[in-house]
Amino acid sequence: MTTQLHAAGSLKVALTDVIESWSVLSGKSVSAEFAPSGLLRERIEAGEPAQVFASANMRHPETLRKAGHSESVVMFARNQLCALTAPGLAIQSEQLLPALLDDKYRVGTSTPGADPSGDYAFALFAKAEHLQAGARQRLESRSLQLTGGPDSRPAPEGRNTYAWVMDSDQADIFLTYCTNAVLARKEVPELGIVAIPDALAVGADYGLTVLKDAPQSASQLALYLLSPAGQSILADYGFSTVTLPR
Repeated sequence: MTTQLHAAGSLKVALTDVIESWSVLSGKSVSAEFAPSGLLRERIEAGEPAQVFASANMRHPETLRKAGHSESVVMFARNQLCALTAPGLAIQSEQLLPALLDDKYRVGTSTPGADPSGDYAFALFAKAEHLQAGARQRLESRSLQLTGGPDSRPAPEGRNTYAWVMDSDQADIFLTYCTNAVLARKEVPELGIVAIPDALAVGADYGLTVLKDAPQSASQLALYLLSPAGQSILADYGFSTVTLPR
């Protein structure tokens, strides 16, 4: 029997390796769907068959649990936001907020509600309000929601979404997960990665749940994600783990 995994798009590269490792050990196959977590949650709520849901936040799996679709929800990894910058745009961490507020730079995010990455970017905008009055409204109004939504333009086949967005000149600064930024720069080495200053830093907690009536193999896959072997693979791709010793 094939185990059905629905997982956040930011997990695709790492979980592809996890799936391969688990399949070798268990002899069982996995069918994986990767997409923005909010859109996946809506598909599951609408009745799409699913057994394991790995989300880029805790809210979407908790929503399924509260609606009776699954049992417990556990955190299995953490991530951070970074700023991906266009080639030739040299910005230091302490210069990031002035750059985000500067009209000469186009600021891209993912889509809040549909993709947790967009929610985290807007949480950063809320933090900016504590540093500069009016910053939140200004940032929210001028941000370009370029990815993660139901109507977002998809990247060409084989391209990293964020490398393509920056390479096709859709934004000058893009707020995304640090793990996404690293993968984007592997494809387009000229891109810059800027650490978010502490006063604006936003962490991302990734939640995992097994849907009700899923076969035992689904629980086994979920446990493998939390095992030292699964966590080690996540760490290799830049995720902060929750069960490995620090």
